[in-house]
Amino acid sequence: MMRNAFEILPAIDVLEGRCVRLAEGERSRVTVEGGEPEAAAARFVREGARLLHLVDLDGAFAGSPTPGLVERVVDAAAGVPVQVGGGLRTPDAVEAALGAGAARAMVGTAATSPELLDELAGRFGSQLVVAIDVRDGRVAADGWTRTAELEPRELARRCAETRVERLLVTATRRDGSLAGPDYGLLEEILSCGLPVLAAGGIASLADLRGLRDLGCEGAVVGSALWLGRFTLADALHVGV
Repeated sequence: MMRNAFEILPAIDVLEGRCVRLAEGERSRVTVEGGEPEAAAARFVREGARLLHLVDLDGAFAGSPTPGLVERVVDAAAGVPVQVGGGLRTPDAVEAALGAGAARAMVGTAATSPELLDELAGRFGSQLVVAIDVRDGRVAADGWTRTAELEPRELARRCAETRVERLLVTATRRDGSLAGPDYGLLEEILSCGLPVLAAGGIASLADLRGLRDLGCEGAVVGSALWLGRFTLADALHVGV
């Protein structure tokens, strides 16, 4: 049986109008500064990206999306699909992101409410991605500034019951660290039966192969690409 291609999603994280990488998602710990997000999107597309991952960090910290950001990056992506998140905490915000051209919208904080999760899954179907961001064994929320009294596996179980079609799982302590993925966390979430995109700690092509072989649907790659640990072309080859 032929397996689906392993997706590689270059990360474009935007803070105050510029591409950045943050250590553990903390606003004060910028590790990479990478210029304008439109330029980054265009570059990744030239290098062969088939799907982009855009996070509006200002939106995540403020609780509402940055006006115009999605439109600008979608335009720069020139037809390559863009997965968007950051501050999407209401159905109307998700609808606005999709209306602005996003192919998928990611929700994290909103998904911790069972009622809201049910509404979002029913309304947006395959265009919805639930981000399960994990810190110290609990789900992180509000731009990773607080920890909910919710275990990641419980949220994944709720997502499966609600017919969410895709999860993005991030080990927040590893995000921007180049310390390697949290395979144990990912294996636990995969046991719930939903497709999983992995993020956090990816540092090498061997990490990507490990995630692929574990059964993840794909991986969001940030610091390793931005710091030149490997090229996007090499990463895409892992996914073939």
